[in-house]
Amino acid sequence: MANFNTLDGVNVAGKRVLLRADLNVPMKDGVVGDTTRIERTVPGLIELADAGAKLIVITHFGRPKGERVAEMSLKPVADALAKQLGRPVKFADDCIGAAAAAVVDGLKDGEIALLENLRYHSEEEKNDPAFAAELAKLGDIFVNDAFSCAHRAHASTEGLARKLPAYAGRLMQAELEALGNALEAPKHPVMAIVGGAKISTKLDLLGNLVARVDQLVIGGGMANTFLAAKGVNVGKSLCEHDLLETAREIFAKAKAANCEIVLPVDGLVAKEFKAHADYTVSDINDVDTNGMILDAGPKTIIDLNKRLESCETLVWNGPLGAFEIAPFDTATVSVAQQAAKLTKAGKLLSVAGGGDTVAALRHADADQDFSYVSTAGGAFLEWLEGKELPGVAALHD
Repeated sequence: MANFNTLDGVNVAGKRVLLRADLNVPMKDGVVGDTTRIERTVPGLIELADAGAKLIVITHFGRPKGERVAEMSLKPVADALAKQLGRPVKFADDCIGAAAAAVVDGLKDGEIALLENLRYHSEEEKNDPAFAAELAKLGDIFVNDAFSCAHRAHASTEGLARKLPAYAGRLMQAELEALGNALEAPKHPVMAIVGGAKISTKLDLLGNLVARVDQLVIGGGMANTFLAAKGVNVGKSLCEHDLLETAREIFAKAKAANCEIVLPVDGLVAKEFKAHADYTVSDINDVDTNGMILDAGPKTIIDLNKRLESCETLVWNGPLGAFEIAPFDTATVSVAQQAAKLTKAGKLLSVAGGGDTVAALRHADADQDFSYVSTAGGAFLEWLEGKELPGVAALHD
């Protein structure tokens, strides 16, 4: 990852700092349901406010499609943010124009304002230069602290960075540094665990990883397609039979790159997909024709946990089985706990991300002990695929 501008040594005292956050939080009946994203943003905001900045926070919320949709107002988010900060947050009922300017002009050093939903204006998602220029009028410097939105070239992520001196916020900086350590200059051996249902959604990801990691563990429904490509009968398991040739191409690419692809050697096989369904532990070559592989089996778990002991770096995206329903969460939970234990002991650098992955690690009670868990979703996946993210590219030295 190219160098990017950070806030180190930047004097923000008395300056209007326009900070792009990701406060797109779950909301029900006008109340914020999960404050994780707000909590993660708070330390960076406090640092800037305490340094004397006039802090103007901008974010999107939901998909109002350029209309003023009352349920997608950020007013409840302003209240939740103030509660987490333990200090007042002023609110402007627009993000550009006279309403925004009036609130910004009234800020004293160290005070914080939140502007109304960026996506009330359709120009935001179009990266409209005139809209970016209107936003830029409100600030002296721009701070992007929304890695989760960095894969989108929008006015508030990419356009603004072309109009004002631009820096990575502390959250963005932590994410970029964690990701850089995990894949760009990692300590070897490096293991990647990629799970989930379908290869078709992760082709670019697999193609990039085989060139970068020493061991690529494939789990979940994806593993069935790779097993079938090797001639294994996977019964009625989820399997993309039209992608067997693609799987073989990935095997060949991995072999050329000296990357070992690791597949399950046994599995939990059931006749139906439901919680506490009757299942058998089956060798991977003996799967019942009417059975479905719903999780990796005990031999596979032992193998993966042993492999982790000799790894220096782990990148994880996607569960190893149908973790939402017991007992098919066993492999995901066991391997996640092993990775967490090794990380806590200082023996492993572990980075994980993607929606299902975060939920799976929380389910395993392992998320707190990983080196870094990214909540970025799409941006994390595009980074894993080796793609340049517009919002990050705009912050390069």
